[in-house]
Amino acid sequence: MNPETRVVHIPLPAVEDSRPMSVPIYQTSGFIFDDPAVMADAMGRPDGAFVYARYTNPTVRALESAVAGLEGGAHGLAAGSGMGAINTVLLGLLKPGDHLVAQRSLYGGTAAMINDLVDRFGITVTYVPENEPDALRAAVRAETRLVYLETISNPMTLVADLPGMCAVARELGILSVVDNTFATPLLCRPLEHGADIVIHSTTKYLSGHTDIVGGLAVFADPALYQKVWHFAIELGASAEPFTSWLTLRGLQTLALRMERHCSNTEYLATRLAAHPAVTAVHWAGLASHPSYELGRKLLSGFGGVFSFDLAGGRAAGERFMAAVRLAHLAPSLGGVTTHVLHPATTSHRSLSVEELSRSGIGEGTVRIAVGIEHPEDLWADVLQALS
Repeated sequence: MNPETRVVHIPLPAVEDSRPMSVPIYQTSGFIFDDPAVMADAMGRPDGAFVYARYTNPTVRALESAVAGLEGGAHGLAAGSGMGAINTVLLGLLKPGDHLVAQRSLYGGTAAMINDLVDRFGITVTYVPENEPDALRAAVRAETRLVYLETISNPMTLVADLPGMCAVARELGILSVVDNTFATPLLCRPLEHGADIVIHSTTKYLSGHTDIVGGLAVFADPALYQKVWHFAIELGASAEPFTSWLTLRGLQTLALRMERHCSNTEYLATRLAAHPAVTAVHWAGLASHPSYELGRKLLSGFGGVFSFDLAGGRAAGERFMAAVRLAHLAPSLGGVTTHVLHPATTSHRSLSVEELSRSGIGEGTVRIAVGIEHPEDLWADVLQALS
């Protein structure tokens, strides 16, 4: 089936000779057994009987299976937040002395986590451009364990050369991990381009209504999934049933919402690029963007987030964000409403001046996560805020 159909028809558990019309909420901390051997077996593997909510739960499993199916993966592993999923993967696969290669333009929370790995665990990191496989090849050492990429980077919307970068990683025997939050499985499926693990902050587009916090990792290899699952149940950054149910509910309208997110973003980004108060617009859907040609090859849409630089620097950015009325000055993204923020002091506040510059984020950079409102109303709000 096409992804637009798969998100609507989520696999449902059978109940004798019928099945429910939607996934039920199994709001329980654990399950009761009659046979001690079955319970003991369930404690040791992810595909056994349901035993304890920290391991998984039928509602959580439905979400894991649905997203894994959308991404074309073998298994999904849900977590309590996007950072919970990132930490589960990185901490589950890296040990002191290992080397990590990451792209230069990263989400601020991920960059902060990598810095913490360096400081606390003696893990080394090399940053390379997201679209230069030769730079990745040159950075790999004997102790390199994985490469970390973002399909569409936050907030500069740089598109990673997934086929090139993942091919080098596979050739050299290292794992490739791709954060696909901005693209969703509707715009790109990194496993099809050679990635080993895909990560989502389900807080964003997959749930789509700014009412939950969650994360999920999808694995191409069942053995790799089992390895990380054993660490995940020890870490305890588990997803819970009601949040998973809300995410499943939102997932069914993902295709409709992404279509509107992308079209609204094109409408705003194109007009802002011609405004005299704006010095640059960072959206891969513009022909002037460095990732435009690569994005046309890899993506079925350029996403619902972009950033722009104001001529007046930080002061102008603060005035703009204080002046919007329809859009919200708020964190996060991927919901039905439009949000604006100042990356240097919010989402990427943990980065140094040098790291911000390396990522292309300036004092006057404003990020807009575009919602599904009518585009003319959004443009009217942006225009009045600029003036």
